[in-house]
Amino acid sequence: MYQANSKVLSLSQLCQEVERKKAQGKRMVFTNGCFDFLHWGHVRYLEGARSLGDFLVVGINSDESVEGLKGPARPIFSQGHRAELIAALACVDYVTVFSEPTACQLIEALRPEVYVKGGDYKKVESLPEAGAVMKYGGEIKLLPGADGISTTQILEAIASGKGKL
Repeated sequence: MYQANSKVLSLSQLCQEVERKKAQGKRMVFTNGCFDFLHWGHVRYLEGARSLGDFLVVGINSDESVEGLKGPARPIFSQGHRAELIAALACVDYVTVFSEPTACQLIEALRPEVYVKGGDYKKVESLPEAGAVMKYGGEIKLLPGADGISTTQILEAIASGKGKL
């Protein structure tokens, strides 16, 4: 019988795992996003984030949160499916789903040593979560985006019948 990925945890389970890893001296990297239609840009981004520490935790926006951010036609995949896909990546250690509009509450609970966001943000100050990270002295890293690929571009290409991206 198939079992759901054990890397997908509730916040309380995740806090226990993070505490255990940090007690071992491990450096936590955290990122978050919708990850609605997994593509190679996401994989490169997550691999880059993982390289900044000893373990990577990914917060996935809930279905309601994605709809609020992206509109009523999104998400394409349910939060459970998105969490399972992200958890299946070798570079990802843990995944949790959150329903708040930002990841500030997760950051306050987990206190990652490094918080990572992608190239769609140009300045640390523009991150909604920047204040939460700076409050406890965490580090913020902005990774370059993957040019020529986004979920929106993929959906537009599918709708238009356009060729490969």
